[in-house]
Order: sequence, then C-alpha cells, then structure tokens
Amino acid sequence: MRSGNPVLKDSTFLDLGSGTVVSRDAETMSLNGTVNKTGFLLLLTVLTAAFAWNQALGPDGTPAPGFSVYVWGGAIGGLVLAIVTAFKKEWSPVTAPLYALVEGFFLGAISALYNQFYDGIVMQAVMLTFGTLFALLFAYRSGLIRATENFKLGVVAATGGIALVYLATIVLRMFGKDIPMIHENGIVGIGFSLFVIVIAALNLVLDFDFIESGVEHGAPKYMEWYGAFGLLVTLVWLYVEFLRLLAKLQSRD
Repeated sequence: MRSGNPVLKDSTFLDLGSGTVVSRDAETMSLNGTVNKTGFLLLLTVLTAAFAWNQALGPDGTPAPGFSVYVWGGAIGGLVLAIVTAFKKEWSPVTAPLYALVEGFFLGAISALYNQFYDGIVMQAVMLTFGTLFALLFAYRSGLIRATENFKLGVVAATGGIALVYLATIVLRMFGKDIPMIHENGIVGIGFSLFVIVIAALNLVLDFDFIESGVEHGAPKYMEWYGAFGLLVTLVWLYVEFLRLLAKLQSRD
C-alpha cells in the first residue's frame, strides 16, 4: 500500500483483470495537472466554506436554524461522496469537485462555531495546515523523508488505530458515554491530538509518494482528479485536528 489515505492505494493504477498498469498514450496523469486540480478543489472548498461561515451563526453568535444542516449535511454528504469516489475512481472528475463543495459547508459551519468561542483560531489552524503541507512537501522532495515500506506500514497501522478510536467514540456517545481523557483539554487529551496530527501529516508524505508513482507509471488522466481528491481528504482531516488541538490549548487559559 503506497498511502495511509484509504482512498489512495497501489491497485488504483492497475487493471484488475490483467494486473498491468493502466495507461493512456496521450492522456496520462501529470504532476502539474494534479497540482492544478488540487488547487481547484481547494478553491471550491473555500467558496462553500465562506458561504456556510456567513450563514451558520445568527446575529447573537448562536447557531442559526440551518447550522445542523450545514454540519451534518456536509459531513454525511462528504462521507458518501468519498466512499463513492474511492470505489468508482473513474467518476472522480465529477465526484471530487462535489466532495469539495459539500465538505466546504461542513468546514465553514464548524469553523464559524470554533471561531465564536476562540477568536482567531481558524486562521491559526489554516496557517498550521498549509505550513505543514509545504514543510512536508519540501522534506519529501529533498529526500529528508522517504516513504519506505516500513514507514508506510507504520503510518497505515496508526491511521487505522485512530479510525477505530473515533468509531468507538461515536458509538459510545450514542449511549451517553465517552472515552475518558483523550477528548479533554488535559495533558492526555493534548498529547492524543498531537499524535493524531503527526499521523495525519505523515499521510501527506505517503500521498505525495502515491501521486508521484501514478505520474511515473502513466496512470490515466482522470487519476489527477483522484489524486487531488485523496490529498484534499488528508488536508481536511489535518485542519480539523488542528482546530481540536488549538481549542484544547485555548480552553486551558
């Protein structure tokens, strides 16, 4: 597996019948194309996030009547589109932009709420997210970090463990319970958030490696959208985790 991101994997570039690399002579995946599409997806996300930001809260700063629609509609809609895109990667030229639009509603609404309680937290989270992206991109391109097989296995295992913890959290909260300490603002909770952020950041390294591999193997042109989609999924995760960490830190003051 080339990436800890569940939507990006080696078999993406293979023909499942013959086991050979899928290629299109003049219509193959390029690095510039993937970068451009990633930028386009980020733009779509920002546009709907800005709209939701302005609509999510009322004049008094409390959640507006449509707040839950933006949050749950964006979260559930984004999850459905992510699953569809993961299984139907050839649809990614359509589903990836839709995912970006829907996820923007979710991010805009929760960002507005976080910023209401902790002024300036959103800009800090955005700067940390993109700072991490460019720092790791530099480290990857310069060879400071290499996506070796053991590295990949470690990140994949840690990502799976985090997913299980969050799944358990959702199930327990349905019954009015919670996993103690890790979601609180104590030392354990802050340490847990730092660990999750590190794993999310390392997923970016594996995603860079995945995209580079697709370009080298001449993956079909639509995989530019799929690679951009996978990178956006990781960036959304990283941003949300930075919001959670900053909120924990500020709530201790």
